Amino acid sequence: MLSALDKAEILVEALPYIKKFYGSTVVIKYGGHAMVNCDLKKAVITDLVLMKFVGINPVVVHGGGPEITTMLKKVGKESTFVGGLRVTDEETMEIVEMVLAGKLNKEIVALANSLGGRAVGISGKDAGLIEAAKKMGTLRHPDGHVENCDLGYVGEVKNINPAIVHTLINEGYIPVISPVGVGADGESYNINADTVAGKLAEVLKAAKLMILTDVEGILRDKEDSSSLLSVIHTGEINRLIEQGIISGGMIPKVECCVSAINNGVKSTHILDGRVPHSLLLEVFTDKGVGTMVVAGDGGDDR
Repeated sequence: MLSALDKAEILVEALPYIKKFYGSTVVIKYGGHAMVNCDLKKAVITDLVLMKFVGINPVVVHGGGPEITTMLKKVGKESTFVGGLRVTDEETMEIVEMVLAGKLNKEIVALANSLGGRAVGISGKDAGLIEAAKKMGTLRHPDGHVENCDLGYVGEVKNINPAIVHTLINEGYIPVISPVGVGADGESYNINADTVAGKLAEVLKAAKLMILTDVEGILRDKEDSSSLLSVIHTGEINRLIEQGIISGGMIPKVECCVSAINNGVKSTHILDGRVPHSLLLEVFTDKGVGTMVVAGDGGDDR
């Protein structure tokens, strides 16, 4: 048990980081195990509320893959993924929107408000926040051949209109955003939450982009947790993908980090959402957790 002095020293240690990030915007992609485990869920949302109270502006983009898969199974539909993206037909899109915007979004908002925060839930459709266009998938064959394929109602971000997010931040709210965008003809699109978080971080000129995952970070050997790459550089990404070190659902996470860095976001992080308070550890300490993606060709900057 920590003594009162220990607690005071922790607060003093955090002071330089509170000063550094005061008034800054931090975009968090919330997903994975941290959304389904009750204790982790409370820890993540508590971190967000604390950030807001010390003058940082958290903006949350949430996923919901496991819950979508569960709901699809209930209606007898199997999920198919290409390059980490879910193939989405019309019926699947209806379920995706119901789970993301109707269920999970409001659960997150309710928990944040119960912990003393002031959260507001919106989807990419609200106030034209996310303008979307159809996205084609990329299938990589073992022989290196790359094939384009139709993913259905899977979208990519065409444009972000951040006015509603700025309004919520300025009025003291925590925006909680589900990654459903709207096309030119009013059709709904399922957009990868990592991609939305990255694009939003770019437009908001965020100080940090933090992506919560169900692994320690990027591992050189997926079977060895001690092989964590604490820092990777943008110039290494293609090689790591070719080697299979970055694969599946980790590809869009890393790609959005690279895009964010190239478009003005100061730092990007892939964090283990299974570690309680991993967000606070990343923001308020110099130890760092997970994998940090930085500009450059190599070396260790951490």
